[in-house]
Amino acid sequence: MTDPVGDEVTVFEAVGGRPFFDALVDRFYADVADDPVLRPLYPDDLTASKAHLAGFLAQYWGGGMEQYSAERGHPRLRMRHVHFAIGRAERDAWYRHMSDAVLAADLPVELEAQTLGYFATAADHLVNAPD
Repeated sequence: MTDPVGDEVTVFEAVGGRPFFDALVDRFYADVADDPVLRPLYPDDLTASKAHLAGFLAQYWGGGMEQYSAERGHPRLRMRHVHFAIGRAERDAWYRHMSDAVLAADLPVELEAQTLGYFATAADHLVNAPD
């Protein structure tokens, strides 16, 4: 993605920085909090989960490695999720809530497609249990 003068613009910059990711994660977890499939996988207090996901997403989309990696190390998503049984039902519920959160952001079509594509791939990658 480029800006009007031809410089590369990260998704992080294009969506307005960290506030976008905080809001995205808030929308996502509002749905997770009431989901009978996903809620049991999360701790009672979702505060740390929200901070970790927002930090990871901000870093992944170009916000720099200063916060998430400095605090948590390499993301290693599959390793961090291996102790959860993630089957098709969990994958589908997670992606449904994340895609709803993305769609509610009313992003430009290109950014929406890019983020939804990433989340679909990430959700598929974390499946580690049979149905």
